[in-house]
Amino acid sequence: MTKKSRKGISRSSLEALIFTTVFLGIFIPLGIRMGGDNLLNTIMRTAHGLLLNTVFYLMSITVLTGALAKLMSEFGLVSIIGRVLKPLMKPLFNLPGVAGLGAIMTFLSDNPAIIALARDKSFASYFKKYQLLSLTNFGTAFGMGFVVIVTMMSFGQPGGALIGLFGAFCGSIISTRIMQRSCLKSFPELDSPAVETPRKGEFDADKQLEGDTRQSVFLRFINAILDGGKSGVELGLTIIPGVLVITTMVILITFGAGPEGYTGAANQGVPVLPWLAEKIHWVFEWLFGFTDMRLIAFPMTTLGAVGAALGLLPTFNAEGILDGNAIAVFTAIGMCWSGFLSTHTAMLDALGFRKAISKALGAHTVAGLAAGIIAHFLYLLVSLL
Repeated sequence: MTKKSRKGISRSSLEALIFTTVFLGIFIPLGIRMGGDNLLNTIMRTAHGLLLNTVFYLMSITVLTGALAKLMSEFGLVSIIGRVLKPLMKPLFNLPGVAGLGAIMTFLSDNPAIIALARDKSFASYFKKYQLLSLTNFGTAFGMGFVVIVTMMSFGQPGGALIGLFGAFCGSIISTRIMQRSCLKSFPELDSPAVETPRKGEFDADKQLEGDTRQSVFLRFINAILDGGKSGVELGLTIIPGVLVITTMVILITFGAGPEGYTGAANQGVPVLPWLAEKIHWVFEWLFGFTDMRLIAFPMTTLGAVGAALGLLPTFNAEGILDGNAIAVFTAIGMCWSGFLSTHTAMLDALGFRKAISKALGAHTVAGLAAGIIAHFLYLLVSLL
């Protein structure tokens, strides 16, 4: 057996040992506290309930918002919004005006939509290298924004959702600016054009957004609804693993037993996360206005997948702890973070600059917290008026 083979076996064995230790270290204490049968039944019933009551609900929203987004794009409304945003890009984000298109595309879809634009040479030619890298942070802050806003509003708090939208917008500025500054400080060579060759033609944002005007209005309308709805179904399907796996695990360590104790019913668990948060409860109360530490589960889940975090809302609402302030903070953090831990690495890898991953993650962590804090205090201010 070669030295390389022995090293591979040793590493594989170590990973297996660590995984087994962590796995048993989580589920054995849960099983002891809840009972083995109750734990298994709770996991299955929670996942089943999330699939029926949450995933299909979220999918219906993504289908409707997907169709609406496609209609807005097909008939030029998105293009108009892009022109309105264009003058704001340079003073607020230190980005060229065409970056507004990226904000709209990620808002209507998801974080990686910005990468398709960034890899377009005619689009990238407007940027310097450090600005192009900062698009990962800029686009992520708006990712799945349309779905998040509509979902939050469906819980009867439109004012809180709009305040959260403003908080996320502020977070996007903070994240983009920090990313640009840290990149320039560590990599001065990035202060150069992203595309060395001169532009051969202007980047046509309208062409990117609008449909084929040669078809009849009725046909364009029908095609936009069907194509947009189909993209909504695809987005709805992609959130299923996150909602079922991540949200089930979060519920297991967030909520406690039912009135009759542990019965194997859905949404039961051992409240480890609130217990930990309670140790520094004053931080969450002052910064976010959380009076129930179970609410901390939402921002924690958002780090991995905002779709999974949205799956917590019906449970929070049923528990009576979902108020206007929580909606505002959840919207701000949900939009700004929107699963950035699971997408930033792949996005920067696609741009060919892995060295900036830690800087992007650090900047976005700060920005998400700032977005939630801004939303909380703005909600308090509006409530006093």
